[in-house]
Amino acid sequence: SFLCPYSSALPPKMAKQNSPSLIEVVKQVTEQQHSQVSELEKSKTVFLQMRAKFQDLEKEINSVLLETKLIEKEIYLLDDATEVTRHHCESLEAEVRALYSENLKLRCDAETIQEEFEIIFARNNQYREKIKAHKHIVWEMESKMPVMVELAKKKAVVKELNTKKEELMSNLQNPEGSVLKQAQEEIAHLKREITTLKGFIDKKTDLLEEERKMHDKLKKEIEVSN
Repeated sequence: SFLCPYSSALPPKMAKQNSPSLIEVVKQVTEQQHSQVSELEKSKTVFLQMRAKFQDLEKEINSVLLETKLIEKEIYLLDDATEVTRHHCESLEAEVRALYSENLKLRCDAETIQEEFEIIFARNNQYREKIKAHKHIVWEMESKMPVMVELAKKKAVVKELNTKKEELMSNLQNPEGSVLKQAQEEIAHLKREITTLKGFIDKKTDLLEEERKMHDKLKKEIEVSN
């Protein structure tokens, strides 16, 4: 048991009165020690918890820093891509402006060509009308030429002779000799006339061809003058 060093010097009655106080003091000291140990353990536990939280927080900070660096790298890459895209857009805008200018030029050229085409088309219509009128005049002149009139008459004669020839051929079936002889004479006569007419027609055809060549030459001269 713990005894105070001054208890032997005190009277027994006083010593008995002071003993409970010492026990209480010892008890209080012991409780204080337990309390301090408990507080120390609590502080140690809190310290360990705080250190663990600090380590976790440090890991989170490092993770955030790493993620921040990755984001910054992506931002730099995006900036580069944005710059490339901007230059590409500027190039496309320049091409669009050039194409727009070229389109306007082509439209103006097309309108000019359309106007020229309409003028040429109108001139061609006038030229076509002149050619048509010239052909009509030439046709009227040719139809009134003596050669053409004579040729028409000879064609009518040939047609009439052919009709007579057919009639004579039908009469050949008659058994009477005089008819056959007469038919032969008429056929010979018709052949001579046909030969003469053919020669005349060939001659007139040559003359007509020369006349046509002359008219063609005249027509070309008119075309050149227009």
